[in-house]
Amino acid sequence: MDKMNMHTKNKADENYKKLAELFPNAVTETIDPTTGEVVRAIDKDVLMQEINTKVVEGNEERYQFTWPDKKKSVLLANAPINKTLRPCRKESVDFDHTGNLYIEGDNLEVLKLLQETYLGKIKMIYIDPPYNTGNDFVYEDDFAQSTKEYFDNSGQFDEEGNRLVKNLDSNGRFHTDWLNMLYPRLKLSKDLLSDDGVIFISINDMEVTNAKKICDNIYGESNFVADLIWANKEGGGSSDSKLFRIKHEHIICYAKRIELVNIKGVAISNAERYSKSDEYENERGTYYLQKLGMGSIQYSQSLDYPIKTPDGTFVMPSDNNGGRRACWRWSREKYERNKKRGFVDIKKDSKGVWTVYTKQYMKCDNEGNPIDRTQRPMGIIEGFSSTQAAKLLEYIGMGSCFSYSKPVELIKWLISRLELSEDIVLDFFSGSATTAHALMQFNTEKGKHCKFVLAQVPENTDEKGTAYKAGYKNICEIGKERIRRAGRKIKEDAGLTAPADLDIGFRCLRLDESNMKPVYYTPDEVGQQDLFSLVDNVKEDRTPEDLLFQVMLDLGVLLSSPIEVKEIAGKKVFNVADGFLLACFDHDVTEETVKAIAQMKPYYAVFRDSSMANDSVATNFDQIFETYSPETVRKVL
Repeated sequence: MDKMNMHTKNKADENYKKLAELFPNAVTETIDPTTGEVVRAIDKDVLMQEINTKVVEGNEERYQFTWPDKKKSVLLANAPINKTLRPCRKESVDFDHTGNLYIEGDNLEVLKLLQETYLGKIKMIYIDPPYNTGNDFVYEDDFAQSTKEYFDNSGQFDEEGNRLVKNLDSNGRFHTDWLNMLYPRLKLSKDLLSDDGVIFISINDMEVTNAKKICDNIYGESNFVADLIWANKEGGGSSDSKLFRIKHEHIICYAKRIELVNIKGVAISNAERYSKSDEYENERGTYYLQKLGMGSIQYSQSLDYPIKTPDGTFVMPSDNNGGRRACWRWSREKYERNKKRGFVDIKKDSKGVWTVYTKQYMKCDNEGNPIDRTQRPMGIIEGFSSTQAAKLLEYIGMGSCFSYSKPVELIKWLISRLELSEDIVLDFFSGSATTAHALMQFNTEKGKHCKFVLAQVPENTDEKGTAYKAGYKNICEIGKERIRRAGRKIKEDAGLTAPADLDIGFRCLRLDESNMKPVYYTPDEVGQQDLFSLVDNVKEDRTPEDLLFQVMLDLGVLLSSPIEVKEIAGKKVFNVADGFLLACFDHDVTEETVKAIAQMKPYYAVFRDSSMANDSVATNFDQIFETYSPETVRKVL
């Protein structure tokens, strides 16, 4: 049995492995000048030969985007953590059946925990990060001090542990602090995107340039999709600028691999003209009529031929052109072919003249080939205002509980630009949970089965504000209640048209310290006098379900996977994802339980290190699995 890591991977180690795979001849060793130990290294000269391009060194001039602490920001993104996500059933809705997640905690640490499980699985990310306005930041990542030193010295934590630091434009680090906050989070989130995925970032004029530079740095300039302008204000505009009334915000969009991304078009402006229907509607769509004749300026004798009408008479192109010389748009051969296929309609006009029309269908051309009658969406998004967002919150009974939330219709418009069906949408600056609201509404209207993953730090609400007085002590409480109410309202409004399998639930998970005691990670530091108290390496206040979710994170099992609890020989066994993972964290596990689990042939089987009933069970454990399920990967805590 292998012991589980129970902490996130070191991203620097992962990057080193990738480089070593590409250029194994560049891998070497050297002496660390600080410790004197032999450490891994990359031979720069060999690497330069392999990539056959110039490597910039020292103070040599080059194009770059940097700021104070950028290197430490990169290190912060790569550094591993030993934390976990604990399930909160009471805060959840339909915990056992939903595919949606709501995660409470600092999103930097949440994104690290999601790296193994959601690597390459997110189709769309939408975030609305804190704008750099000189107000409090609720995300402050220290680079110069240890965690303990920072806690002791800063004094800038509230009772809940939220990191609150004023980012005033007079502090000399106005842009630096904001960049240090955003960069590591975007860097981590990129790995979660699928190859055909995109990220949308709402931002205002103050930092849009720096936000684009960060994304150029992380995604590459070639993967820039668009800087969308959202006309967000009704009326006079805001006072963000001293010289202009600003009535817009930006939504910058980047792709993981732009060549794989398909942005869906919007309906053409004259779509309403396709108003007629016939027996071909299911395959061809609706249609409108267009005269087959055209003016003499494009006259061709081969296109000037008689067409037989329903009463047996014949009509010439000139008859449909007021007697002036004219011709048809189609050749005689094409006309005869398309008439048989139902693309022609001949009827009298208002003057009683037989007129030949072609049917211009919405879904196909006149040869029956599928056609996309949409147009690329405009880079200026109009019709969705902040006022709409406020009214919708009032509609679900949460008016004035959250300021500056984005309109649901805006987020739904962005979601609709992608080919989504059963995909995952991530928002790690969740705020009032507009993204969840929009996705549930999208699923209802389009019959889709997309899932959301939301993350939000539990920032305290203002004690003088409406939200606090309404009982919401932090933003997470607002977000969760918004999802509950929005889901009920969406289902109620849809009535009988609501999909039977509409998912309006969510699993609530909360960021916390690891379930494991320190001895699990640093066994060498445990003294003889401590051994008796540390026989069990799991913290006393943790439940088996707590352990299960940390195991799922460590093994890369989706946190929304179905979980079934079974009792085998008197022991509780978790069956995750229809037998993919079987886990038992009870004590005194007998051979009967081990044998039953092995016979179910899971991909993973996980137990506590100290869970076996006796030495005989521990000794026979591997032999039992070798007999019944040798392919099962066995792990212990």
